[in-house]
Amino acid sequence: MLRRTVREHLGGPCAEVQLCVSEILGNVIRHVGEGTPVVVHISGMAGDRTRVEVTDPDPRALPVLLRATSDDERGRGLALLEAVSLRWGVRQEIDCKTVWCELGGT
Repeated sequence: MLRRTVREHLGGPCAEVQLCVSEILGNVIRHVGEGTPVVVHISGMAGDRTRVEVTDPDPRALPVLLRATSDDERGRGLALLEAVSLRWGVRQEIDCKTVWCELGGT
């Protein structure tokens, strides 16, 4: 349902944006908790870029890029985010954090 909502919001195919949103939200669910309120913001930028931001209320649960081996069952989400995005990062505030990424030509 999430991927369909993103596609409908953007008005067409957007597989990389959908992947990034679902991976960031998956981290929130896994590390902050299911049912955590989030704000998803997707915006166009100059140069045919798209910026994805997901804000959650836990500034302490920071994402960590892992290098999963072929035997690992977890740990590939941020590696996927890094692979498809031009850049990504975390903006940490007192009462929340925002994980963001920028995509080109999506």
